[in-house]
Amino acid sequence: MEFATQQGSVTAVRDVSFQVAAGEVLGLVGESGSGKSVTALSILRLLPPQGRISGAVRFREDDLLSMPEPQMRRIRGSGISMIFQEPMTALNPVMRVGDQIAEAVLAHAGEDGSPRASKPEAWQRAVEALRTVSIADPERRARDYPHQLSGGQRQRVMIAMAVVNRPSLLIADEPTTALDVTVQAQVLELLSDLRRRFSLAMLFISHDLAVVSQVADRIGVMYAGSLVETGAARDVFGRAVHPYTRGLLNSVPTLRTDRSQPLRTIEGNVPPIAALPPGCAFEPRCSWRIPACNRELPPLVEVSPGHLARCPVIAQEVR
Repeated sequence: MEFATQQGSVTAVRDVSFQVAAGEVLGLVGESGSGKSVTALSILRLLPPQGRISGAVRFREDDLLSMPEPQMRRIRGSGISMIFQEPMTALNPVMRVGDQIAEAVLAHAGEDGSPRASKPEAWQRAVEALRTVSIADPERRARDYPHQLSGGQRQRVMIAMAVVNRPSLLIADEPTTALDVTVQAQVLELLSDLRRRFSLAMLFISHDLAVVSQVADRIGVMYAGSLVETGAARDVFGRAVHPYTRGLLNSVPTLRTDRSQPLRTIEGNVPPIAALPPGCAFEPRCSWRIPACNRELPPLVEVSPGHLARCPVIAQEVR
């Protein structure tokens, strides 16, 4: 995935590959700037004009990258939906939330050969979607504007808009950002419930390891535009092998953390995307580094069934 800049082409994401099955949640974690959101936007082809995607994005039997734009518009919001990071900026401030959800219904009604929905029918589906996401008194709340709702309610509206057309894949990009802990837990429980009820495939993006551990079946850890480790949640959290993943987990405080000591950190800084080393991007910060780390981007190596890591040192141990 590349972006054209005044300084030339910059590769923002490289060699990222994953799949999500029906009813499964894949958690994509990594610090800010690691490429998580850009990866999500690429799936829906929502990158700005200067962005260019190479490879393939397969949904069902189709390659979304080769799909004509009119057909792609039918996929967005119907086959694949996305919950964006900040509902206050994603929602239209001068439209009632019921109208915004109904607009999503009207945009896709009749695409599967069924009769097109009337405006009253779309409104009723919007109210039912609000009820589905456990908003109290949905008939009244549908007539509210975004500023009249709390942060948690606005996030539920975004979720209602995303699932009103019963998509197969839901992309949740930092859906609990800026929510307090109690509301965060409610939103996570809601997403888990919707996943079970509708057999949703879900790509859950977050920088918060604790949040991802509550909802994800599998984990993908990103660093500087690459997947460095992926596998079942129990393997990545319980038997992490990549030095970056280990560093992330060691930096999270637990009940056993000595409060008199500073938290453990990863030394150094993330390299700029425009100046990544030719090999492993984590190499300048890694205490394991060997000469092979800086030659070329190492491949993902299977360290146990379904558990892969991108590290030359680990690759030598596996061999």
